[in-house]
Amino acid sequence: MNDAPKVYVAGHRGMVGSAIVRQLLANNQPADRIITRTHAELDLTDQAAVRAFFEAEQPDQVYLAAARVGGIYANNTFPAEFIYQNLMIEANVIEAAFRNKVKKLLFLGSSCIYPKEAMQPMAESALLTGQLEQTNEPYAIAKIAGIKLCESYNRQYGESHAIDYRSVMPTNLYGQGDNYHPENSHVIPALIRRFHEAKVNNLSNVVIWGTGAPRREFLYVDDMAAACIHVMNLDKDLYDAHTQPMLSHINVGYGDDIAIGELASTIGHIVGYQGKIEFDASQPDGTFRKLIDSTRLISLGWQPRVDLQDGLAITYQDFLKNNQTLRTE
Repeated sequence: MNDAPKVYVAGHRGMVGSAIVRQLLANNQPADRIITRTHAELDLTDQAAVRAFFEAEQPDQVYLAAARVGGIYANNTFPAEFIYQNLMIEANVIEAAFRNKVKKLLFLGSSCIYPKEAMQPMAESALLTGQLEQTNEPYAIAKIAGIKLCESYNRQYGESHAIDYRSVMPTNLYGQGDNYHPENSHVIPALIRRFHEAKVNNLSNVVIWGTGAPRREFLYVDDMAAACIHVMNLDKDLYDAHTQPMLSHINVGYGDDIAIGELASTIGHIVGYQGKIEFDASQPDGTFRKLIDSTRLISLGWQPRVDLQDGLAITYQDFLKNNQTLRTE
């Protein structure tokens, strides 16, 4: 069992990081060969602390899922914190990994790296071809920098030091461990909470901003974790054959999208809400469609397994389990 690689999962308490740990364990990775640290134990923005950690632990592989994240409100309110903290986290971890002879690293980005007017579905080649969405531009730029850090280290040190640092870009994720904060959550956890509270309080209607027509793609987080491990362990020649040195990231998506109105109706049904769902068309819809092209990853042998209906049902049960103050008495 000691032959198993020593794997560091940065951000293991987040939704994606915790799913990666679950998936590693399901794949028979020994628990004692998985390294984690909480933020209180290791501040990834502290360069000296990160270097000391890598020198002490000497991991073989790194999944870089740690990030400062939030919704539109948080991105707009704290742009300096979002760009600074995310740049520091990825720069510190990638540099410390290289200094301590980590051969394999996987950086997790976000589909917000693509231009707001990118052609749908968004292929990897859309990167840096247009203006970013203004509300989350600092976060997106930090994530683009993470991709370019991995590519730059590969270009300079790939052959001489046998390193192989890769990047994956997920679509909108949901599932176990999601954030249900009333202001900072994303659309699926926000709708789950609203419909649940409406059911508990016997509200006659739930009003949702916009027309309900915009479409979004959603991927269950455990499918994302499986994709991360799949990409990490791909044969290098195969990975190189499907990527380019300066266009090396890989999209991870479900492959289909859903109208927000249909999503709301589905979540309302799963939660058991019996009232009316209304749409306030005076409020903005946002970008009409955000769908990523996952052709590259599909051709490399991965496919999602959890459909949206099943994933939402699992997610609601997780919400009930972990948000007891909001449960029906």
